[in-house]
Amino acid sequence: MLIREAYSTDDFREREIGMFAETHFMKTQDLLERGLTAGTVKRKVLTDNIANADVPHFKRSEVVFEAALKRAFESEKIEKEKAVPTRITNERHIEFFKPLDYREVKPKVNIDYLTTMRPDGNNVDIEKEIVEANQNQMTYNLMIERLNQNNRLLNIVMRTT
Repeated sequence: MLIREAYSTDDFREREIGMFAETHFMKTQDLLERGLTAGTVKRKVLTDNIANADVPHFKRSEVVFEAALKRAFESEKIEKEKAVPTRITNERHIEFFKPLDYREVKPKVNIDYLTTMRPDGNNVDIEKEIVEANQNQMTYNLMIERLNQNNRLLNIVMRTT
């Protein structure tokens, strides 16, 4: 599979907002924003797949984000629980274990060159793509709703302080 990186317009900028910096609230907000960006990339890929379902030799693409994000969180968990503490006394030393930072995870678009659905070489299963597009849209709407709830909560907290 060929791998292409997908970038958003804000390129996953990091930011701090006063007293909320580095809190669970801000981490949740950041994850929701990253999920929305990945959802947007996924929507573009799925609509491209659907639009080209009848084009001979077209190869479908898919977005990989959730699995990479899960690996990053698991690596943080492993570091806290099982990592052997090491002391690096020289810049040429290599760390035994370096956890992945979830902020480094970006959606990647993979093109599936290995499978074929039809004799003309196209590998798009239109029903599967439509189901995935609907699931993606529902997930996107859920994240938007949660972001709006968090923003309302943030406004309430800021007004009362």
